Amino acid sequence: MPIQQTDVLYTAVATAENGRDGRVATDDGRLDLVVAPPKEMGGSGAGTNPEQLFAAGYSACFQGALGVVARQEGADITGSTVTAKVGIGRNADGFGIIVEIAATIPNTDAATARGLVEKAHQVCPYSKATRGNITVTLS
Repeated sequence: MPIQQTDVLYTAVATAENGRDGRVATDDGRLDLVVAPPKEMGGSGAGTNPEQLFAAGYSACFQGALGVVARQEGADITGSTVTAKVGIGRNADGFGIIVEIAATIPNTDAATARGLVEKAHQVCPYSKATRGNITVTLS
């Protein structure tokens, strides 16, 4: 269910110049990056790219959701990490993305870890936003 404007607690604001081959910056100045297509897509690779930024945001958000679920379940996720791999490629509409989320949770058994990851996927705002739109695989 979508949130209403009155429910918004924080709004991030970023502006891009020259699309995938330029600059992106936030209104507060905390993020100011050169963006460039990766070499694999014919670019210089001299900057970051939107897929890297999406992977960074998704992995951080998913780690947060994992923490929420772990607290609810009484599970220890100390030392855990979440890695997001965001791939981009051609599809029938032009281009699309695909995501792989890999969580490492050292202080729990595999079945518990898998359950925590699946529950985190249900509550993570990035997972909710992408659900039904792109393929997201969990491990």
